Amino acid sequence: MTAATRTAVPHALLVLEDGRTFRGQAYGAVGETFGEAVFNTGMTGYQETLTDPSYHRQVVVMTAPHIGNTGANDEDPESARVWVSGYVVRDPSRVSSSWRSRRSLDDELAAQGVVGISGVDTRALTRHLRERGAMRVGIFSGDAVADPAVLQERVAASPPMEGADLAHEVTTAQPYVVPAQGERRFVVAALDLGIKTSTPRYMSAHGCEVHVLPATATGDDLLALSPDGVFLSNGPGDPATTDGPVAATKRVLEAGVPLFGICFGNQILGRALDLGTFKLRYGHRGVNQPVQDTATGRVHVTSHNHGFAVDAGRAGEDIAAPFDTPYGRAEVSHVDLNDGVVEGLRLLDARAFSVQYHPEAAPGPHDATGLFDSFARLMEA
Repeated sequence: MTAATRTAVPHALLVLEDGRTFRGQAYGAVGETFGEAVFNTGMTGYQETLTDPSYHRQVVVMTAPHIGNTGANDEDPESARVWVSGYVVRDPSRVSSSWRSRRSLDDELAAQGVVGISGVDTRALTRHLRERGAMRVGIFSGDAVADPAVLQERVAASPPMEGADLAHEVTTAQPYVVPAQGERRFVVAALDLGIKTSTPRYMSAHGCEVHVLPATATGDDLLALSPDGVFLSNGPGDPATTDGPVAATKRVLEAGVPLFGICFGNQILGRALDLGTFKLRYGHRGVNQPVQDTATGRVHVTSHNHGFAVDAGRAGEDIAAPFDTPYGRAEVSHVDLNDGVVEGLRLLDARAFSVQYHPEAAPGPHDATGLFDSFARLMEA
């Protein structure tokens, strides 16, 4: 990119709902966008992040300074489209240097209409969000740039993440099947709350024929497949508003079918067990979160993307102590070592468990991929 080309890039302005602003250049599409400002600490895997449906209606700030080095390819997306509402980077790569690259990240974002901004002091922005918490934000570029005070009013009028029921906006329109790799050992009914491509692929590698159903599916719809197990996927939004999947989960628990949930699925299982949920100050998003198994003491470094968490409701008590639910005893199986947030649930008198993090690790470390083995053993039992 020449100096002349860089000067031709439209100016852009990022406006937070508390009035703080950051100036930069347009990156991706030119125009305006709104969402919840969150930051991701991953140094790799930006394409998986962009295409993760859990980021629906969020403006993602990348803390890694150099983004776009490997361009965009056709192998790594976790869904059929980019889901982030906006994208914030410091120093976008001028060229793509991967043999798999098909186009630049800038071109990919522009083609999908994703408004972004570059040249931003992302360290200062991230520190602001850590101190003040995740908040609404707008990105404006080209002709959309106007008086910051007017733009702040528009940001403040945009919908918040609290109370947002978004799973139905990202779920599949029609059921589909991911066949087992090799011999079929199990049939799994997966409730798509914003499922990533990698997750059925991992289950398929364990001999699972995965039937992916829309978020509107009922418990009876899931059980009609006579599944060996039921899976609750990741997804966006406030779990306190997602009543249909909670009712479906309760029906599955009543039927005694093995159940496994991740991320949003962990929160849905928590609600089915009569636990509450709450919004984190700025959430966990990245590939470096230390999580401890309360039973073994083992620590995994894990991939995260969540702004809400399960409320165990037992302040001052042993977080790993068993507690009663409508389906027997349960326990908190995992906790985050950074802030003590509940990172997993396990029923002791029934066959169900969940984790808040992403064992499919797309992107991220592979410490927790053994959870798919655990699900297979649960179905074998």
